[in-house]
Amino acid sequence: MKCEHCTRKECSKKTKTDDQENASVDVLSPAQENGEKGEFHKLADAKIFLSDCLACDSCVTAEEGVQVSQQNAKDFFRVLNLNKKCNTSEHKVLAVSVCPQSLPYFAAKFSLSVTDASRRLSGFLKSLGVHYVFDTTIAADFSILESQREFVRRYHQHSEGEPALPMLTSACPGWVRYAERVLGHPVTPHLCTAKSPQQIMGSLVKDYFARRQNLSPDKIFHVVVAPCYDKKLEALRDDFPSALRSSRGADCVLTSGEIVQIMEQSDVSVKDAAVDTLFGDCKEEEVRRHGGASSDGCLVHVFRHAAKELFNEDVGEVTYRTLRNKDFQEVTLEKNGEVLLRFAAAYGFRNIQNVILKLKKGKSPYHFVEVLACAGGCLNGRGQAQTEDGRADKALLRQMEGIYADVPVRAPEASARVQELYQEWLDGADSPRVQEALHTAYQGPGHPANSRDIKW
Repeated sequence: MKCEHCTRKECSKKTKTDDQENASVDVLSPAQENGEKGEFHKLADAKIFLSDCLACDSCVTAEEGVQVSQQNAKDFFRVLNLNKKCNTSEHKVLAVSVCPQSLPYFAAKFSLSVTDASRRLSGFLKSLGVHYVFDTTIAADFSILESQREFVRRYHQHSEGEPALPMLTSACPGWVRYAERVLGHPVTPHLCTAKSPQQIMGSLVKDYFARRQNLSPDKIFHVVVAPCYDKKLEALRDDFPSALRSSRGADCVLTSGEIVQIMEQSDVSVKDAAVDTLFGDCKEEEVRRHGGASSDGCLVHVFRHAAKELFNEDVGEVTYRTLRNKDFQEVTLEKNGEVLLRFAAAYGFRNIQNVILKLKKGKSPYHFVEVLACAGGCLNGRGQAQTEDGRADKALLRQMEGIYADVPVRAPEASARVQELYQEWLDGADSPRVQEALHTAYQGPGHPANSRDIKW
């Protein structure tokens, strides 16, 4: 697949033959590697297809490539096996955080409701030796709330001389990396500075939860289960809070598909188990989602918030108008024939290209654009919605969309837990700690030494 943006060097992976490109890499368990018959030796041979990378033109250094390749089932089982050895100084607390867009995949694969799939996944992971299983929705709450506040601030600051709009979302790591490493200025100043749910979840687990458990961050091994391979790259970002720099927010990212492969190969007896909370209580929270059809719903929630804050308009149902295709849609707030707000959702790089071309020419008609690298949104991440030969599984995607649509929606403002965390963890919503824990900065283009020449 070739990105419409790129006119430079071909991806080094794409210069291989089709057989090479689609060759799979076997991930062996530590027991297999050592010639032993360990408890988990059948579970860690998940395969990663080299064609699954979503990274863009010259954006992955050789060092990053090595670090990404190390985020696999082998690394996960390395920690599980270490925890079974006598040397307790090497033991880690294993925490797994699951993205809400992964749950419909597990529900579809195992013919369960989202709630039952969540409990089945939690029970399976705990049967392997995982200590805690979390839902990342609470981190998405923070990300959306900070995006709302930033949009209102940008709206007031915007001028022709110093344009602060449109604000472009930053939760999709494939898009952010492309914007940083290839597009640069004038695009990066438009990226929302709110960290992604994965980044915020890393801080919640390694900072807030670690302190509650009297653990140092490096004693926790944090695994994220996500629908997208680009989340592995996102885990390498060096913007963890300064007090925690010796640790990484996410130590390993496994795709939904990698987890299912492990589950299918497992002979471990599984009992369903409740998903844990960061607060240490036993109350299991209902599985819920935000307002987007296939993503975290940033557009819907920012739109409603902006309409109320800027124009005192209460917006109920948000109506999307399809433009060029189903992955390029528009939402407007109109009053007395005047368009007050114009938002767009642009999924897939063909649609992103059209947005960026207009932005560069200073002709963008939008105040806000929700940008996602995957056509079809996060549910269609290449770490889950794929057939065995690497093609998009359209029937599975339709099934997941139906399952996801049935999950109850709750606005981030309605989360009492988040409001508690603002006070208890961050010393208030306007404290300096919020900027460090929940916001980031973006680098400009420029290819580091030993850069790989990667092109879609």
